[in-house]
Amino acid sequence: RYRYYQNVCAQSYSFAWWDWARWEREIDWMALSGINLAPAFAGQEAVWQRVYRNLGLNQSEIDKYFTGPAFLAWNRMGNLRRWAGPLPPAWHFKQLYLQYRIVERMRSLGMTTVLPAFAGHVPQGILRVFPRVNATRLGHWSHFDCTYSCIYLLDPEDPMFQVIGTLFLKELIKEFGTDHVYSADTFNEMTPLSSDPAYLSRVSNAVFRSMTGADPKALWLMQGWLFQHQPDFWQPAQVRALLHGVPLGRMIVLDLFAESKPVYQWTESFYGQPFIWCMLHNFGGNHGLFGTVEAINHGPFAARHFPNSTMVGTGLVPEGIEQNDMVYELMNELGWRQEPLDLPSWVTRYAERRYGAPNAAAASAWRLLLRSVYNCTGVCVNHNRSPLVRRPSLRMDTELWYNASDVYEAWRLLLSAGAELGSSPAFLYDLVDVTRQAAQQLVSDYYLSIRQAFQSHALPELLMAGGVLVYDLLPELDSLLSSHSLFLLGRWLESARAMATSDREAEQYELNARNQVTLWGPSGNILDYANKQLGGLVLDYYAVRWSLFVSVLVESLNSGRPFHQDQFNQAVFQVERGFIYNKKRYPAVPSGDTMEISRKLFLKYYP
Repeated sequence: RYRYYQNVCAQSYSFAWWDWARWEREIDWMALSGINLAPAFAGQEAVWQRVYRNLGLNQSEIDKYFTGPAFLAWNRMGNLRRWAGPLPPAWHFKQLYLQYRIVERMRSLGMTTVLPAFAGHVPQGILRVFPRVNATRLGHWSHFDCTYSCIYLLDPEDPMFQVIGTLFLKELIKEFGTDHVYSADTFNEMTPLSSDPAYLSRVSNAVFRSMTGADPKALWLMQGWLFQHQPDFWQPAQVRALLHGVPLGRMIVLDLFAESKPVYQWTESFYGQPFIWCMLHNFGGNHGLFGTVEAINHGPFAARHFPNSTMVGTGLVPEGIEQNDMVYELMNELGWRQEPLDLPSWVTRYAERRYGAPNAAAASAWRLLLRSVYNCTGVCVNHNRSPLVRRPSLRMDTELWYNASDVYEAWRLLLSAGAELGSSPAFLYDLVDVTRQAAQQLVSDYYLSIRQAFQSHALPELLMAGGVLVYDLLPELDSLLSSHSLFLLGRWLESARAMATSDREAEQYELNARNQVTLWGPSGNILDYANKQLGGLVLDYYAVRWSLFVSVLVESLNSGRPFHQDQFNQAVFQVERGFIYNKKRYPAVPSGDTMEISRKLFLKYYP
């Protein structure tokens, strides 16, 4: 029945700064891909602000609750408050305007929109206005302390739960109409206050009743991430209780990470509630070639044939988009199939469709990529852990799930197809991406040489490997990325500034955008989680870190004093923070010839 698309996190990692033109392209792509169920989350803070003001909160209490634009996804799930905020009034106007157009376009193309609903989280100001309200603080989230997390959760039995939830939804429906499907996540990566099944049932029942209070036909769409994220807490009794607090059939669960950690298998198909088999694939919008094609090719069919299966659709739920297009094309196609595909022949046709012409070298390159980077098996979690995009240390992970030589060979084959396919924009994008992957592999090799040289006190070798990495490979990678508009830091930063209506807003939005892809918090709380390989970022952030690391190692060998990671971390934090506040404007227009730069890298570095 459903082909679902979008992850709540993508609203921040990818869509945060989109204007209508960019949204329109995405929605058209969704229609062309057969997507018929998707969230429409823009503008909800404007409606929440109206509700909070009507309940008696003042503006400073609201400002202490909302995060900045680049972090709203986690504010909406009760993980985070205040960080990088507040939201300027103009932000609300612009987002409302977008939301009107988004829902209008989605509905005109036959899609069912999913609107946000109340999950139970409230600003602290509610306790001032209603001193008798029964609310408890949740614990801290991730590596944030209570300065920016520990959000209040209303008790499900408190009458205010229904008042606030129904008030919000009525206001939202008045504004945007409804297709009767609503999203709410009360315990996303947050441990509930009690593991008592009766309590958990009361919570889900309260959330559902606050929906039906505004819309008797309400259907609750819930992410199933929590069950696999905290399996120690969510034992079968707890899962069943949460799911059965809602009448059977009135909830749809997104089995969010089904290609690696399916939940339906150990919950008897979500104990009777319908579910959507989702491919998560990407975390944080990281670049890096990756896929689990075998799991994707067989998973949805296994789920349909599961005993008493309640599967009602397939879904794509990456945390960030604009990477690994092939995997999403494959998953979209599987939504229409009755059985698994013959992948090598599918990918051969994919290359032809993508470039607009058959080419033997390009087809061979794609078959190599299919069997290597795109064929991770077992429990695969795609966080890019390459030393390139991680804070340097002597204990970095360089493990690969594939044969590195397959990527080098695919690189050679793509370059050889350049004469015929060089006029295809999709080909140039893929050439950048595969060259970038090869460079990422080379960074690991140089890192291992640096570490080896340091540990065996070989100063000349250390200077050699460190010098090539810092002064040639990373700058060359940066110039490659800078030659393509989709790999520019400036595109991300300028789209943030374009959302602003004043210099002050532009500055706030740009700091939001810079912080998200680097420190992710005031003190590197979720450091490099949302790492990207972008022209500008490689040179002024990653390369500067590597330069400091190499010079600290050289200094250690010269002075005979041991290398201390803690001391290095303090020094490198200043570099990381310095990037966020460097005030430099990065070009949003590419420069340089992609084919030429890739060939130059190839002639220098092809192993």
